[in-house]
Amino acid sequence: MNAAAKTLEPGDVSAAKDWLRALQRTAPIGRNPGRILPLVVAELAARYGDAPALVSEQESFSFHSLAERMNQYSRWALQQGLRKGDVVALLMPNRPEYVAAWLGISAVGGVVALLNTNLAGRSLGHCIDAVRPRHLIVAAEHAQQVIGAQLSDTDSKVWIHGTTAAGFSRIDNLLDDISSEDLCSAERPALSIDDIALYIYTSGTTGLPKAANVSHGRILQWANWFAGMLDIQSDDRIYNCLPMYHSIGGVLVPGAALVSGASVAIRESFSAGRFWDDVIRWDCTMVQYIGEFCRYLLNSREKPNERNHRIRVACGNGLSADVWKGFSQRFHVPRIVEFYASTEGGLSLFNAEGEPGAIGRVPAYLAHRYSPVLVQFDPETGEPIRDRNGFCVPCEIDEPGEALARLRADSSQAGSRFEGYTDPAASEKKLLRNVFLPGDAWVRTGDLMRRDRRGFFFFVDRVGETFRWKGENVATTEVAQAVASLPGVLHAVVYGVKVGAAEGRAGMAAIESESSLELDALRRHLAGCLPPYARPLFVRLLPRCEVTGTLKYSKSELMRQGFNPELSSDAIYFDNPETQTLQPVDRALFDRIQAGQIRL
Repeated sequence: MNAAAKTLEPGDVSAAKDWLRALQRTAPIGRNPGRILPLVVAELAARYGDAPALVSEQESFSFHSLAERMNQYSRWALQQGLRKGDVVALLMPNRPEYVAAWLGISAVGGVVALLNTNLAGRSLGHCIDAVRPRHLIVAAEHAQQVIGAQLSDTDSKVWIHGTTAAGFSRIDNLLDDISSEDLCSAERPALSIDDIALYIYTSGTTGLPKAANVSHGRILQWANWFAGMLDIQSDDRIYNCLPMYHSIGGVLVPGAALVSGASVAIRESFSAGRFWDDVIRWDCTMVQYIGEFCRYLLNSREKPNERNHRIRVACGNGLSADVWKGFSQRFHVPRIVEFYASTEGGLSLFNAEGEPGAIGRVPAYLAHRYSPVLVQFDPETGEPIRDRNGFCVPCEIDEPGEALARLRADSSQAGSRFEGYTDPAASEKKLLRNVFLPGDAWVRTGDLMRRDRRGFFFFVDRVGETFRWKGENVATTEVAQAVASLPGVLHAVVYGVKVGAAEGRAGMAAIESESSLELDALRRHLAGCLPPYARPLFVRLLPRCEVTGTLKYSKSELMRQGFNPELSSDAIYFDNPETQTLQPVDRALFDRIQAGQIRL
C-alpha cells in the first residue's frame, strides 16, 4: 500500500481515503437487513438529543424532537389502518416537517410518494393516479392544486397541513394530540432494507413522469455513501435549497447529515440574493448545488459578505468546467465534489479528485463493481448501435456513448441496484438485453457520456425524449400534450435547444395550428398547466409538421436549426421573462440571448 501510494498524486490519495470511508460506512447495511433509517434516527436521538438536526425559517427539529415528530406520523399512519405497502402522497414545500413525515410513515411500512410542488391539473393528477394513494398530505398553500387536479381515483383522503381548507381534515392538529413516545416492537411491522419506502418521480427518458421505487436499503446506502465520500462530521451543517421532492434534496442530503449527527439548513427554494446571507446566518460548512445556480451566483453582483463563510465543500451535479474554477475562486470554496446518480438506481459516480467538469472516476480496484460501460449510440433511432453479431459496440476513449450500468440484485450493493418503477413495463423498457453476451442485461441511463484516458467520465447530453433545464428533467411528451390541448393546435413537437452558455437545454415547441395562433392565449394556457421550467422558452410556428416513416415527428432538423431566425423562414418567438410576452426573434434578439444578456 505504501509503495503504491508513492505513485499517486495527492488528490488521488485523498480520493482513495474518501472511497474507503464510503465502503466502510456502507458495508454493515447488508448485514443488518432490519435496520432501516427511521430506526437509525431513533438511535441518533438518544445519542445527540437536543443537538440541531433540521433547521429552517418555518420550524426546527433537534434529533430528539425529530424522532418525536416521526413517532407521531407513525402512530397517525397506524391509526388510519395503513398496512405495509399502502401509499401516502406528500405535497409540501421544503421544510423540516417534510423529512419527519416520510420517515414516520415509512417506519411502519407505508410508502410515501413525493409529489412535485410545481405540478397542477392533469400533470399532478397523473402522478397521484400512478400510485393510487390511500391518503394525501397537502400543505395548505398547495390545497388548490389538489382541488384542481384531474384525478381518476377519488378514494384518496386528503389531509391539510396548515390552515383549514373546506372539506378537509387538519393533520397537524391531529398529530399534536398523538403520543410522541417511541413505538414499541408490537406497533412496528416487520420491515427490511428490501422493502419500498418511497416513490420518487422521474421522467426517465420517455413519456410522462414515472414513480421510481426507492427501498429502505438504497436510502441507507445513499446516506452513508454520501457521508463517507464527503467525510461529514457531527459539527457540519449542510445548506440545502434543492427541491425535497427530488432524491438529492429530500432524501440524500438530510439522510447523510442525520446518519453523521450533522444538521441541514433548509430553504424553500434557491435565491441568488439570499444564498450567502443564509449560509452565513446558519453557519453552514457545506452546500448542495445544481450547476445552474452556481452560474447564477457567479454572474451576480458581488456581495460584501460572500466570502465570510465557513464552507469547506460544495457538492452537487451539473457544474460545468467553465463555471467550476470561477465559482471556487470568487467565493473561496476550497473543494468541489461533483457526482452523478440515478433515482431509479443502477449507477452512481463521484468526482472525488476535483477534476473540473468531470462527473466521476471509479478507482481501478472498484471498477468491476461500479464502473459503467459506454456504448455507441445512434441519435436517429434512439438506440445503441449493434455490430454484425447483434451486440453493442463499446466506445473508444473520448467517444460519446450511452452509459449502461450492470443489472444487480445483490442486497449488499443496494445503492447501485436498479429498482425500477411502479410500472413493470416501464422498468423493462429501461433495460437493455443481449448487450455483450446472449442473455445479459444492463440498465440504460439515458445519458450520453465520454471517458477520457485518465478514467474520468464527462456528461455529454440526455438521449431520447427528455432534456434537462433549470436542474429538472423535462419530458417532451408531457409538454407536447399540454401544448396540443389548446384549441386550434393540430400538432406540437417539443425538443430541447442549446442557449448560449446556459446549462442543459431550453424547451422549444414547434406548432402547427388550424388558423392564426393567439400567442397570449398560448402563453396563459401553458402557465396554467406546466411548471415554469417545463414551459417552452421558444415557439416556432410551422406551416406543416414533418413526420418520419414510422409516423414519428421529425425533430433532428428542428433541433439543428434551434431558434436561429436565419436558419428558417418560420416565425419564431421567445418567451421573454422581462416583458412577459412571446416576442418575435430577430437577429439582434438572437444575439442578445446567446450572449447571456437576457436572464432566462
